[in-house]
Amino acid sequence: MSGGEQQRVAIARAIAKRPDVLLCDEPTGALDASTGVRVLGVLEAVNRELGTTTLVITHNADIARMAHRSLHMADGRIAREVRNEARVPALSLSW
Repeated sequence: MSGGEQQRVAIARAIAKRPDVLLCDEPTGALDASTGVRVLGVLEAVNRELGTTTLVITHNADIARMAHRSLHMADGRIAREVRNEARVPALSLSW
């Protein structure tokens, strides 16, 4: 399996357990852009439909626009907090 396939399987396994909290460290890191958007759409749906608290760690600023709230880190500390009044759906993202 490729790295991207392994990543998608790991995400699917985590979601299948229907967790209360889902921690995702760079969930789109090993994926091409279109697959990354689909994975983010699934995470968005899990958050909305199952009520799963979803934490996504990313270097991609576009992904942060999907969140209710994003924390920006610098030197191991929270540098700023952003609350998004209007969240951007995963399918609207492009990078």
